[in-house]
Amino acid sequence: IRTMRIPFASHKHANIAKQVIEVDRELQPDVVKRTLAVEGNELIATFTTLTVRLARLTSNAFLENVDLVVRTIGEFGEDAERAREPCTS
Repeated sequence: IRTMRIPFASHKHANIAKQVIEVDRELQPDVVKRTLAVEGNELIATFTTLTVRLARLTSNAFLENVDLVVRTIGEFGEDAERAREPCTS
C-alpha cells in the first residue's frame, strides 16, 4: 500500500483534482486499487498493487495527471481569470 498526500492551494482545487482524476479508472483494476480523498487542501491517493513495478507505474501515471490538473487550474482557474482582468484604476 502506498499513500500520497498532494497539497493544493485550496480545498476547492484539491476537490477539483479528485473529481477529474477519479473519472479515469485504473487500466488493470484486478491488480491495482486506487482510492482518492480530500482532507483540507490535500488530495490523498492510496494505491494497492501486486508488485513494486506496478506501484511505480501507477504512481508515475497518477502524478502526471496531477501535474496536468495543476497546470490547467493555473491556466484557467479563478486566479488566472483575475490576472487577465484589465485594471480599472
